[in-house]
Amino acid sequence: MVRLPLTPADVERGQRLGALLRRARGERSMLDTALDARVSPETLRKIESGRVATPAFPTIAAIADVLGISLDEVWAEINRPMGGTTPSIPDDSPRERLAS
Repeated sequence: MVRLPLTPADVERGQRLGALLRRARGERSMLDTALDARVSPETLRKIESGRVATPAFPTIAAIADVLGISLDEVWAEINRPMGGTTPSIPDDSPRERLAS
């Protein structure tokens, strides 16, 4: 399987995701968080540092659950526009919601 190169937007989303997870983890150790989420500490480290810009959904869902963040929060953070505001959804567009 050939993996396409990441776009700058993919990289930026990965960095936002990593920053969100680091903030949510706070003083909690990376090791405890990773073990509770049933992922390797190396995987969590790579996600938090932005080295894995497109982690698997089950991995993010497990980490978010352990940290007490909703998937809606994750989605909003990684998809906010460059200006730092939360994206608005036009009233006539379908709304997608991730299960938490």
